[in-house]
Amino acid sequence: MPEISVKGRQMPESPIRKLVPYAEAAKKRGRKVYHLNIGQPDIETPEIMVNAVKNFTQKVVAYSHSAGNVSYREKLTGYYKSIGIDITADQIIVAAGASEAILFAMQSTMDPGDEIIIPEPFYANYNGFAVNSGVVVRPIPSFIHDGFALPPITEFEKVITEKTKAIMICNPNNPTGYLYSKEELMVLRDLALKYNLFIFADEVYREFCYDGHTHTSVMQLEGLENHTILIDSVSKRYSACGVRIGCLITRNKEVLATAMKFAQARLSPPSFGQVAAEAALDVPLAYFEAVLKEYDARRNVVYTDLNAIEGAFCPKPKGAFYVVASLPIDNADRFCRWLLEDFDYHGETVMLAPATGFYATQGSGMNEVRISYVLNVDDLHASMKCLKEALRVYPGRTL
Repeated sequence: MPEISVKGRQMPESPIRKLVPYAEAAKKRGRKVYHLNIGQPDIETPEIMVNAVKNFTQKVVAYSHSAGNVSYREKLTGYYKSIGIDITADQIIVAAGASEAILFAMQSTMDPGDEIIIPEPFYANYNGFAVNSGVVVRPIPSFIHDGFALPPITEFEKVITEKTKAIMICNPNNPTGYLYSKEELMVLRDLALKYNLFIFADEVYREFCYDGHTHTSVMQLEGLENHTILIDSVSKRYSACGVRIGCLITRNKEVLATAMKFAQARLSPPSFGQVAAEAALDVPLAYFEAVLKEYDARRNVVYTDLNAIEGAFCPKPKGAFYVVASLPIDNADRFCRWLLEDFDYHGETVMLAPATGFYATQGSGMNEVRISYVLNVDDLHASMKCLKEALRVYPGRTL
């Protein structure tokens, strides 16, 4: 039988989705499963987006420009201007979600064997995108006891080599919920300029900042015009994950021209997705205010209820809708599977994402899980109660 590729063997499983078969089996046994494993919001997608697709009148669903519909890109510039990012339509390449935009960024700026520095834990699929692109991830550990703040710059400099081409951050952060301050971003700016590196900034959660904190974009930092690549998406902002529209934005003309070649090779981004995404730009500010208030309430439930469990701890997230929590368990992967296979509390159980998959360093995150607080407040209270009971009887409990 022909062999699978080396790249295929190296491609990691998703820690978020790999337990799906066990969840499906639990449901077949009559269990109610609280899904805290994936960042799929239960907030309704704005009606204006759905109606835009319903009212599509063109006789042919044709290819768009490889960079995306001009009307959408021009309208996007207005959105970015409203948040202090001054760009032009030709500095935007629309992609099939932030995922494709990250692939374009990596493949446009790095050769196989080149290295990218990423503070860990980080969004698990960054590992997959790096494997896809032949890029080596150099992780810099951040720690739960200080809320997963940006590691000291000396830790970055320890791993910089002639093969280092970029630093990547997610701000606000998935999976930790950490929000990088302007001061932290300025430190990264100085590092990028000192070593002539790109900064990839995944800012898809910028609308979700709590306790009066505000978001600073790398695109707002002076001196980085040729160093920054912004990654964005409509998925979380409008609770429209299945629309699969994101974008790559940069002021670097050479990167744009190169990324366009990759964009042309895949022809064009989704047509109906662009229709919905363009309509989303007319969603009123009141929508975001209501959504942020709801997520803030959910955050407070998880933070309060989880930290009340003996042996459990999570820092209070400043942004996004995730927490990484440490639990009194021997092995996060084993525990998350046990929850679905062997445990229930009054016919209910919880699906979590083991944090091991959010690290590139082997052996890290063994007693940590990521929790997505994307359920309503009542369900979150119930799921935290369920988790408390699970930890009380788990055979691998470490307390």
